[in-house]
This record gives sequence, C-alpha cells and structure tokens, in this order.
Amino acid sequence: AVGVPGGGGVATAADVALYYQALLHDPAGIWKPEVLTDVTSTVRNSFPDYMGVPANRTRGLVVKGDDERAHIRGMGRTVSPRTFGHFGQSGTFLWVDPDAGAACIALTDRDFGPWAIEAWPPFTDRVLAAL
Repeated sequence: AVGVPGGGGVATAADVALYYQALLHDPAGIWKPEVLTDVTSTVRNSFPDYMGVPANRTRGLVVKGDDERAHIRGMGRTVSPRTFGHFGQSGTFLWVDPDAGAACIALTDRDFGPWAIEAWPPFTDRVLAAL
C-alpha cells in the first residue's frame, strides 16, 4: 500500500497560513495563473472521504461546490461555492473563500472523526459572520 500522500506532514499554523494566502492572493507571483486556477477550482473526482462524504477533490484540495452535500464538506452554509481547503488527520481544518477574501485555520489535538463533521460547518458560519 502506498499510504496517504500527505500523511506525516508537519507545519506550523503560520506556515500553513502563508501557503494558503499564496493560493488566495499569490503576491510573490510564485504560481502560474493556469496552475493556480486548476488547483483551486478544477474538480478531478468526488471520491468519498473516509467519513463517506463525497469530496470535490482538485489536485490536493477540496472545493465546497454548490451541490446538496456542500455544507457537510466542513465549510458550512455561508462560504461561497468557490471555497477550497482541506482537513488534516489531527483535527486540523483550513478553508479559503476567494469571494470573501478570507481564510480560516483551526487546529486541534483530536483525531479527525464524526465530531468534525458536526463542529466545523457551524464554526465556519460563525467565523464568516464575524467578518
């Protein structure tokens, strides 16, 4: 078995925030525009995650989308369909809403599981409402 491609990756919240800010704004011009558009919006498949939720997977990210299951991808009901992000096994969650110009990182010390599907959507809605 190959394992999880991103498994074992370690970063600080600050490093992850810088990476996602580069995906949102690309101030240093490190991405080719067509690559950035592809990575943040082109859905390659909707294979279910291990919780059974179909995930709109790009090349390494998940896009919220606008289908009937969009709100259970952890990104709530109020972020735009263009919102992208990713869960981490250790309870980490990050999303970027290009339409709102906002990003959010949440870190926990709890393994990802059913609790996250219940906790992250309302958390996301509260964060966006506070902006």
